[in-house]
Amino acid sequence: MKPETQVTSRRIFEGRVVNLRVDRVRLPDGRETDREVVEHRGAAVIVPLTDRDEVLMVRQFRYAVGEALLEIPAGTLEPGEAPLACAVRELGEEVGAHAAHWEPLAALYPSPGVMTEVMHLFLATGLTEGPAYTAGDENLVVERVPLREAVERVRQGEIRDAKSVAGILFVARRRGI
Repeated sequence: MKPETQVTSRRIFEGRVVNLRVDRVRLPDGRETDREVVEHRGAAVIVPLTDRDEVLMVRQFRYAVGEALLEIPAGTLEPGEAPLACAVRELGEEVGAHAAHWEPLAALYPSPGVMTEVMHLFLATGLTEGPAYTAGDENLVVERVPLREAVERVRQGEIRDAKSVAGILFVARRRGI
């Protein structure tokens, strides 16, 4: 498939987490159209799995959707930060855990129609738990959910956050669930 080529680009908004630009692109057949692009540095996403096959998850209110969601820990990459370094930092911040073993599972595009974000998904095992030290603007409650129950909650539509659905199902498949 032939790519679209950028003709012009203009920045509409610059924020702390995302930027927004509008690109004029030329389609393979020569027509032109606009593409709205949300620029994002990317994120690290972690499935922290205890020795008892429990997933350490966080419940937090998500203003954009107006709901408190049950999610696996995740965070935005700092400029120049490696995905694994971000994952290690976020695991400590959000659930107060440190992992002896890290396994990369996938790199996912959560919304490729409009975003540049890549989510780097990791499995974290050999956990040592301690107190969480969340960032100043986060309000999180840590929940321990058995992996089998997490899969069932995905099936029932209770866990709807895409990164959490992907992470839980990746790990469940590896565990033969």
